[in-house]
Amino acid sequence: MTWKTAYRSFYYANAEEPEDIVLDPETTALLVIDIQNTYLDPKDTPEETARWQPFYDRMRQTVIPNTARLIDECRQRKVEVIFARIACLKPDGRDRSLSQKKPGFNYLLLPKDLPEGQVVPELEPRADEIVITKTTDSALTGTNLRLILHNMGIKDVICCGIFTDQCVSSTVRSLADESFGVVVVDDCGAAATDELHKRELEIINMIYCHVVQLDEVLTFFKK
Repeated sequence: MTWKTAYRSFYYANAEEPEDIVLDPETTALLVIDIQNTYLDPKDTPEETARWQPFYDRMRQTVIPNTARLIDECRQRKVEVIFARIACLKPDGRDRSLSQKKPGFNYLLLPKDLPEGQVVPELEPRADEIVITKTTDSALTGTNLRLILHNMGIKDVICCGIFTDQCVSSTVRSLADESFGVVVVDDCGAAATDELHKRELEIINMIYCHVVQLDEVLTFFKK
């Protein structure tokens, strides 16, 4: 099974296979979403840390190594590499959107200079690479990313990162609404569980993006 037939929801179960994807490095950007130190820290109790262990394993064994490779491949091809991270501008977090103020998992108070809010060291942005600071789930809502992409002539965006069913999905939908071509790299992303990850990929595939594997996306670039 290839990207053309995988992750089909009810809506697209019988749809024709999509056309081949061709990415021009000059008009393509890679967007790495929210792979930040805070998400790899242990939880408040040993029991909760154990509950999240499959996520930590996927991040360390699959997502971070694969994303590092994807970033390197994109840099070699002169594809613009952009990072998005959750971080607030006010120490008390008053500037956060409602979704990030609500109690529970989504509650995040990450003033922009805290180490917990930085991109993980394995994926550290280069000095000339853009880092979008967001207080919303979507990297386009409330930021200047839309303008930046248009100013640089970007037409297609490769997305990876976490969490698939939250910030990644919100960003992908926003990009699609702005008529960008969107590719989401399955093995460069994660949700809290594999089930949530796969289910969300099925939901967004074919309508908001095309879901592919890392080895597949590397074949899409125009020679």
